[in-house]
This record gives sequence, C-alpha cells and structure tokens, in this order.
Amino acid sequence: MYSDYMDVLRENLIKSLQSGQAFVSYKKGLTGIKPELRNIRPNKAIHSIYEELEHMRRAQEDLFNYMLDSDWESPQWSEGFWPEPDKALSGKEWKKTVDGFFDVLKKTTELVSDKSIDLLSIVPGATEYTYLREILIIIEHNSYHFGKILDNRKVLDNWK
Repeated sequence: MYSDYMDVLRENLIKSLQSGQAFVSYKKGLTGIKPELRNIRPNKAIHSIYEELEHMRRAQEDLFNYMLDSDWESPQWSEGFWPEPDKALSGKEWKKTVDGFFDVLKKTTELVSDKSIDLLSIVPGATEYTYLREILIIIEHNSYHFGKILDNRKVLDNWK
C-alpha cells in the first residue's frame, strides 16, 4: 500500500517538475524569446528574463547537489545565485543557461523516479531535510520565477 502511494507521489512530482500542472511548460515559455530581449530589464526593479532563468538554474543545481552530496557547499547568497547585473549576454551564454536548466531538471526527475530513494528520508549529511522537501522547493522556486519570466515576456510584448 505504501508503495502505491509513493508511486502516485512520484508521478505527481514528476508532472510538476516537467511542466507544471497549472502553467505553461518551461519549453513553451522559453521558446521564441527574441535574443535582444533576453537581458532587458523592463524597469530597474525587475530582473531580466536571462537573470531569472540563470537564477533558477543556479538554485535548482544547488538543491540537486545538496540532495546527492553530503559535502556540498552552497554558493554565497546572493551573489552565487544571481548573475552579474547588466552583463552583456551572448547567444552561447543563453544556450548554456537554458541547457543547464533543463539538464538539472531532467536529473531531478530521474532522482524522483528512482525507487531506491525513499523521498521521505533525510538527505545525506542533513539532520532534518528530506528529499521531498528539497524537490518541493525546486518546484515552488521554479514556478515562482518562471511566472516572472512570463510576465517579463508580456511586458516586453514577446508573448502570445
């Protein structure tokens, strides 16, 4: 019975990781962004699309590594989690960010699918944090910042 519930939990987590269940998929939301708009801040108080996605990539990577490596050391907050503001952005850097985001997302999905990992167990080296907690943080964090990316696209008149 427990196994059946865990299978359902895993399925729901994977759906939420891969494309969300209450918003457009990451792939759709990141397709068609005009290169000249990727690093534009609609105003000084709002991060650019690139800054938001790179932040998502870094935070997701940090949480993923934390789950797997008991010796993992997180980057310094906040400079280790955000790209340098107003930095020129090349197509190569954009591709690295997009590919890196999807790569860690895929690895996280594979971790969730791995039935040898009890999602309710404590991650190695931690005293209280479970795999489930870290995965939920990835889902929540990504959905929050992805919404900001979509809002930026709307403000920049680059969304259908």
